[in-house]
Amino acid sequence: MSDSLTSRTLPSAVAGLVGTATVLALLYFGRDVLIPITLAFIFSFLIAPFVRALRHLGLGQTTSVCTGVLVVTVTLLAIGAVIIQQVGMMGASLPQYQDTIASKIETLDQLTRGTLGSLGGPAGQLIEHFTGDNADGPAPVLQNDGSVKTPVLVEIHEPALKPFQLLAKVASSVWPPLETAGIVFVVLIFVLLEHESLRDRFIRLAGGGDLRATTIAVNDAGERLSRFFISQFLVNLATGLAIWLGLSLMGLGQALLWGTMTAVLRFIPYVGVWMAAFCATVLAAAIDPGWTMALMTLGLFLAVEIIVAQTIEPKLYGHTTGLSPLSVVVSAIFWSWIWGPVGLVLSTPLTLCLVVAGRYIRALKVLEIMFGELPALTMPQNFYQRALSGDAHEIVTSAKRYMQHKSLAEYCDGVLLPALHLASFDFKDGSITPVEEEKVSGSIIAVIEALSGSVKWWKKRKRPSVLKRGGIGRELREQRISDSGEWQGSFDVPAGSVVLSMGLGSSYAELATEILVRILREQKIDARSMSLEDLDKETPPEASPELVSIVCLVSVDPLNDCALMAQTLERMRQELPNCKHFALLLPSPFENADLKTCVFPTADHVSRSYEDVLHSCQLAMKGSGTL
Repeated sequence: MSDSLTSRTLPSAVAGLVGTATVLALLYFGRDVLIPITLAFIFSFLIAPFVRALRHLGLGQTTSVCTGVLVVTVTLLAIGAVIIQQVGMMGASLPQYQDTIASKIETLDQLTRGTLGSLGGPAGQLIEHFTGDNADGPAPVLQNDGSVKTPVLVEIHEPALKPFQLLAKVASSVWPPLETAGIVFVVLIFVLLEHESLRDRFIRLAGGGDLRATTIAVNDAGERLSRFFISQFLVNLATGLAIWLGLSLMGLGQALLWGTMTAVLRFIPYVGVWMAAFCATVLAAAIDPGWTMALMTLGLFLAVEIIVAQTIEPKLYGHTTGLSPLSVVVSAIFWSWIWGPVGLVLSTPLTLCLVVAGRYIRALKVLEIMFGELPALTMPQNFYQRALSGDAHEIVTSAKRYMQHKSLAEYCDGVLLPALHLASFDFKDGSITPVEEEKVSGSIIAVIEALSGSVKWWKKRKRPSVLKRGGIGRELREQRISDSGEWQGSFDVPAGSVVLSMGLGSSYAELATEILVRILREQKIDARSMSLEDLDKETPPEASPELVSIVCLVSVDPLNDCALMAQTLERMRQELPNCKHFALLLPSPFENADLKTCVFPTADHVSRSYEDVLHSCQLAMKGSGTL
């Protein structure tokens, strides 16, 4: 059996490796062709809403596309012109700040005890240029005969270029970016002109069999990508404007350059804005003899980035990108390795496209799991996985974070109860080891106690092994009894103030009952529990039936407990006729049990969740005036 399995999996694994290597090779060696095409498609997502708006105004398809492309072209040329002009002005003004730069580098060298001066490479040469001896010529040399001779400097100059040679040199340096830009805009125009046709072809390729589902998926993916790119463009533009205005008010030269560089470099995730901040801070340190302007410049970048990253971005697209922070970093490293600086800028858009594709194309599902922001495990699965590891602390931390916006009852319905059903499957199948069972049981006890507030931080409870007792529910009940007394509280309470809960069928039902008791007690309701065996035991004389307001029977397997539930409801109706009788049905959410046959005419209310039964208990007790 294992040999046949290996014979099937090994060729598929080899084919996967070969396919991955082929894709990587195509991406690397075909980058000269793929980069312009990718840029064109990214720009198409950015321009498509603008083109659609122009078409709604009555312009034709061709006119709308040409107008949109023209706007992008003018914008990019304006940005390039601003950067070139500002860099030229900065280069012309740098000699004025040479003394200030030399003084500060010397100060930093002294503070670092000569570390800066020992740097090699371009950085060391630059520092030596500012701090070294600036004599006009070489030092005289003492000859053997005692005479002094000054070496003659020899400079090598290339012959002046002829006009055509100069023109060819300029053209050779300018032609590659112009060629790339030309390809980008040509492809962009045709992509926008054939937008509908390309969408239809992709729908046919992705899943023409289910036309409705595929159309919805493609439209959702296109809208999501367009919304993200437009939002990112607007946020980066606003950040650049804020930096420009702030630096202008501070009096820093070339403020427009740093604002423009901030808007452009911010497309590089995480590090782009700080590259602009570093350069602007260095210039501020060169201009100002002191350190005030440099610190103010750095503080401005820090304040603006915190406001934008923590306030504006989350509201606009913080939860719509679908990318986890780690995937953004990894994708930046990968795409910069494949495509260089252009890949670094395009890393987030490209990875986002792959994640969106993985959301709708089954073959690419692995990409959404690896790079998406959605957790790989659901919260119940995560609960059970942590419980198997015995990591109750992490479960409690996650639960408290969840309960910042939800109640304990909602957490038990949405996370704790499904996780307990997952554990029950392994318990029934016997696929869990005794050690794992001990870890799961101990974690569940610790989590329930922590969430219900029954154990304080200064009170450490020493628990015996739950495997040697009657189950988790009974263990929790006995621990609560040890705190509140044998009858779980005093009988000197107002009439109709007690809610009595009873589990049916199994120890798992006892645990569900104990959870209900703690949920009710958290809401200041005097909830107490008992088992079916306790019905035949003698109760103290002071335990008057008038004290009980509600009896709630709990079942975690309603289909098999249906007869027992009806029988117990009838019995409780006879023994406690003056109170209300509730039935709480908690079937497994993974089995889709049909509960239409579970009809209990003697029950005053049938609930399917902790939240519903809590709400019903509160209404009933408010109606009787006991809450």
